[in-house]
Amino acid sequence: MAILQPLIDMAEICYRQGIRHAVISPGSRSAALTLAFARHGGFQAHVCIDERSAGFIALGMAQQIDAPVVLICTSGSAAYNFAPAVSEAFFQQIPLLILTADRPKEWQHQYDGQTIYQTGIFGQHVKRSFEVSPDYQHSDVQWAINRITNEAINLASVAPNGPVHINVPIREPFYPSEGEGFNASREIRVIKRQKNDIVWPQTFWEELLDEWESAPKILIAGGQNKPDAALNAVLNRIAEEWQIPVLGDCIANLSGKEIIRHHDLFLGKKNAENLRPDLLITFGMSFLSKEFKQFIRKNPPKYHWNISEDAFLADPFQSVTRDISGKAVSLLGNLFEKLDYQSFVENSDLAHDTAFHALWLENERNACQKKHEVLRNLSMFSDLTLLDLIFKFIKSNFQLHIANSMSVRYANVLATENGWSGVFANRGTSGIDGCVSTAIGAARVNGQPTLLIVGDVAFLYDRNGLLLDNLPKNLKIVVLNNAGGNIFRMIDGPGSLPELETFFETRHSFSAQRTCEDSGIAYFRVSEAEGAENVIQEFLNFDGIALLEGFTDPVENTRAWKALKRAAH
Repeated sequence: MAILQPLIDMAEICYRQGIRHAVISPGSRSAALTLAFARHGGFQAHVCIDERSAGFIALGMAQQIDAPVVLICTSGSAAYNFAPAVSEAFFQQIPLLILTADRPKEWQHQYDGQTIYQTGIFGQHVKRSFEVSPDYQHSDVQWAINRITNEAINLASVAPNGPVHINVPIREPFYPSEGEGFNASREIRVIKRQKNDIVWPQTFWEELLDEWESAPKILIAGGQNKPDAALNAVLNRIAEEWQIPVLGDCIANLSGKEIIRHHDLFLGKKNAENLRPDLLITFGMSFLSKEFKQFIRKNPPKYHWNISEDAFLADPFQSVTRDISGKAVSLLGNLFEKLDYQSFVENSDLAHDTAFHALWLENERNACQKKHEVLRNLSMFSDLTLLDLIFKFIKSNFQLHIANSMSVRYANVLATENGWSGVFANRGTSGIDGCVSTAIGAARVNGQPTLLIVGDVAFLYDRNGLLLDNLPKNLKIVVLNNAGGNIFRMIDGPGSLPELETFFETRHSFSAQRTCEDSGIAYFRVSEAEGAENVIQEFLNFDGIALLEGFTDPVENTRAWKALKRAAH
């Protein structure tokens, strides 16, 4: 008999805790885990042969549903291939439950296949790592597996969310005999964890209000954040009623007519010092704009409040004076109410400098105007002209996913006037690995049109994510093919080196066409401005998954991008 009952119960606990998706990479040692989830009946099982892609597919799903997704793999190097996605999930605070099958410890260094050191394999890139005993018949082990499974799921879902790992050594035999049933134990315990809201004391509010009143120039800036209607409503009231500038990169998912979006274009100006705030309030995770980070480092505010649920004190601006634990929507909402009430009672306006808000808006309007002027005057076909055309035809119900390197930088400048339902990018580690797979995972569960913008190198690096049955029909992919890593021409340093093309750009002659043929994806291509609009519209209107590959020249891309940055300065 090879029914490993505690592993069947592990699947049942996951189900009762609300988990509904499991991404599984095939293997032998993991058979008992795989069958526990596949035969349960309550999970959507997604099979991916490449563990690296599987990890990012699970990440994309968990990113959308804001709940843990289970990852399962066999023993050995298979587990290591989860590492890029696990590290991204850790720094992007996305909940994953990673179950890695393992060989018993006594077989390490015995030349037994697929046997490596798996205990704590993900190091500090998980919230916690557990390991269960392979002696499943012992009652203490059964109790421990029940407890550990509950604890791991709860931990993954407690702010800050993140990946949690359970290493599962399994002895042979582990394949069930014919007719053996997979039924959960009757005595399974599901342990729920109560989430408590933070209550800030009165002394805390008094200190905040004192600092607010002594800071005439106030700026609010959002880092990477999921779409949040309640937070947007609060920020727009602050911007409109109090005339305080609110700034956000595209991945901050801030919407509103007064949101500052083009700061990356104008903060490098020589006379930008007058935009320095006395009080800076930040929230969210990573900030995409290098210009903004450098601006604040050079022009630090007197006060800097950072609102975060992070376990670490993050200070990329080197200026934080107050680290506030909690949700931005709660803090800013309460702050608005208290200041609004104080203003009403005292029958006076707030004392901050509204001209500061007008100055930020003036710079925003000028940068946006110059951007459109440059785009209208570009005579050669480039990444910028292609994406500008695509964004003009995009409907407001699309969700946007962006790869790293130049793709996310282009989108941060160009994708500012669309009504996206959400903008997502893997900015936890900012690697190029996994962006295709993440978008695939997201499109599988988000139920809406999804657009991925990706460079050729990042696409080629992650093609194995497309080795899936039933690819999501709601996914559209745009590949910017400039025959290499074009960003290395854009940034200071490698662009002037003789080794640029060989060791940095890695020039190539590959395209996405054959990948599309292998995966059953409709393929479109464009290499010049003439006729591009028709191809783009046909691509966007195609009923099913489709890919548009734009072939551009890296030299022209560099010229166009630098012209845009130069015009705004």
